[in-house]
Amino acid sequence: MGTVPISFLIMLLFLESFKPSFCARNHNMSCIQIEKQALLRFKQDLKDPSNRLAAWTNDGDCCKWDGIVCSDVTGHVIQLHLGSSQDASRAAHERSKLGGKLNPSLLDLKYLTYLDLSNNKFKETQIPTWFWNLSSYLYYLNISRNQFQGHIPDLPTMTNPSVVIDLSSNNFRGLLPRLSSNVTAIDLSNNSMSGSISHFLCYKVNEPMKLEVLNLGNNLLSGEIPDCWKKWPRLVGIKFCDNNFSGKIPSSMGSLTSLQSLHLRKNSLVGEVPSSIKNCRELLTVDFGGNRLSGHIPPWMGGRLSKLIILSLHTNKFNGNIPKELCVLSSLQILDLSHNNFTGNIPSCVNNLSAMVSRNNSDNKIFYRTSKGSFFEDILVVMKGRVVEYSNTLKLVKTVDLSDNNLSGEIPKEMTSLVGLQSLNFSHNLLVGRIPDNIGAMVSLECVDLSTNLLSGKIPPAISHLTFLSYLNLSNNKRITGKIPTSTQLQSLDASSFLGTELFGPPLSENSNAVTFSSSAREKEEGRHDVDWSYLSIELGFSFGLLGVLVPVLFCKSWRFVYFQFLDDILHNLCGIISKYF
Repeated sequence: MGTVPISFLIMLLFLESFKPSFCARNHNMSCIQIEKQALLRFKQDLKDPSNRLAAWTNDGDCCKWDGIVCSDVTGHVIQLHLGSSQDASRAAHERSKLGGKLNPSLLDLKYLTYLDLSNNKFKETQIPTWFWNLSSYLYYLNISRNQFQGHIPDLPTMTNPSVVIDLSSNNFRGLLPRLSSNVTAIDLSNNSMSGSISHFLCYKVNEPMKLEVLNLGNNLLSGEIPDCWKKWPRLVGIKFCDNNFSGKIPSSMGSLTSLQSLHLRKNSLVGEVPSSIKNCRELLTVDFGGNRLSGHIPPWMGGRLSKLIILSLHTNKFNGNIPKELCVLSSLQILDLSHNNFTGNIPSCVNNLSAMVSRNNSDNKIFYRTSKGSFFEDILVVMKGRVVEYSNTLKLVKTVDLSDNNLSGEIPKEMTSLVGLQSLNFSHNLLVGRIPDNIGAMVSLECVDLSTNLLSGKIPPAISHLTFLSYLNLSNNKRITGKIPTSTQLQSLDASSFLGTELFGPPLSENSNAVTFSSSAREKEEGRHDVDWSYLSIELGFSFGLLGVLVPVLFCKSWRFVYFQFLDDILHNLCGIISKYF
């Protein structure tokens, strides 16, 4: 698999009641000697380039060591916080990462319930079999971002009633493990897990599971998504993107009435969106992009999924009109319907998308609450011609992308009501008419792509009011004419943004070959008409010659008699010639 940004691969989970802290300490109890010795043996097999564990010595109290939490009541070590902090500078962060190998002395920490070894450098380290025995008593296990290798065994026995497991961003291979029904959240993303997921999802069909967050993104999983979702009633977030799943979206997913986030992006799914999904009324994110889904967008997506913030259906085979029912999605911030076969007009009711009408609010994260805390949402968005991944600042992003379809008609003037919109992409359609005169009201716009359409007319002068605009593409609209309005933003753009139009002026050079623009069009626009005296002399000569004949005929009787006699002779001779031959 290719390299993918870490923030895209990892579902960011945090426990609100037990937030990890490398400096977590307990000053009320002295540590138990057997557990102290176990920790010292564990340290011996670690590589610690920044001496994070310098305080771990025979002379100290292990309950006061960095990263150790002991029970206030018994003095037993109950939490181990050895994940590297990401708050430091990049260089300091890299130095702070632990390496080496895992010592089985951890098994002597009989009361350990919390283990965080995330974001270290255990490169190419095979996870030993004994390690998984620790999981029986843990309520939190995080070994993500380490490049650990090996297979994950089934984890059917976990005594804690609610468990969070993060094994993401490693090199684990093989089939998915069967899980205890006590697992609340599991992140296996960015590994090399393969095969079907039927055994993972469908065993113990009659035993309801507590799982709320399931992230299997960026693996090598294949086959159909099984139709046995009724046993997972507590699911809040599902992330299956970047795998090799095929077949249809199973109808039993409609039983997930608590579901808030559904990512099926970049698989090989076919068929229509099942009508049962309308029962998932808590959905905030629907991400089905990069599949082979077909049919129309169901109108109920607007009415029944009224809480949607993100709707991404790009790169599929959807067709038909864009339903006007989508206009009632008052919370919608990201709408991506690009690279499909939609036809018809852009709905004029877009001004009802009230989240895009307002400017950005202060909360810049989109997250979903579970019984163990929250996780942040992420999504891929095309901005300024590049694919960008957003997570922590996702709440600030507001985009509409309808590019690469067969949409026709004019750009509705109601679009200019979306003053909070940052990116607008209508490129590669069949749109006609003018760019809306009031486009300058969309003051948040940073990116506008209207290229490869049939637009005409001038660029509205109000576009110069878009002070945040850093990307504009109007190329391949042959009927867009006139001088490019003057503004700091427009004159700093690349000339290729105007290729295939009849525009002129900076940033285009006088001798630019990048645009199709005739000198006559420029002269007409600027009102500078050069007089061609040769044509003028011919026209004046003809006029005076004609007047020289007409004036005597009209005002002199003798001239008039001679003139009509001349015409009569011509007609008489012409009739004689015709009768001779016919």
